[in-house]
Amino acid sequence: MAYWLVKSEPDEFSIKDLKNRPGETEHWDGVRNYQARNFMRDQMKKGDTAFFYHSNCDEPGIAGVIEIVREGYPDHTAFDPNDPHYDTKSTPDNPRWYMVDVRFIREFKRTISLKELKSQRALKDMQLVQRGNRLSVMPVTPREWKTITEMENQPPVAKSTMTKRSP
Repeated sequence: MAYWLVKSEPDEFSIKDLKNRPGETEHWDGVRNYQARNFMRDQMKKGDTAFFYHSNCDEPGIAGVIEIVREGYPDHTAFDPNDPHYDTKSTPDNPRWYMVDVRFIREFKRTISLKELKSQRALKDMQLVQRGNRLSVMPVTPREWKTITEMENQPPVAKSTMTKRSP
């Protein structure tokens, strides 16, 4: 089993939206980055788990846990000219983009903020906290997974106690 982190803007699709879907399941579509696509197409497996990360919002952070329930398959939104994720170069015979199906596992008791994640020494090498990393799908190491799941039961780190990272 592998671990992942997937990002979504909560105004577009939140962890609560996933929880409210039939069977608490939905396809993870619209990814238009080749590296993120490759992760979904080639490496995500049924039974893998992922953190659901809310991005581009007032408090970006990890909101909960989801499970991969269907491995990568062509993203049909790329074929639909009325969809915002349409790609003229992607066809059913030669798909350019892929998606996976995910299922809600649980919402965290609290959102673990990006600031808080950046303050953890054990997460200093995590892709998410690296400068310039904007991938919407990324792997998470077992050590990072353990650290983050343990953070859920700890009080949030006060801003004044967060350590600054050197550039």
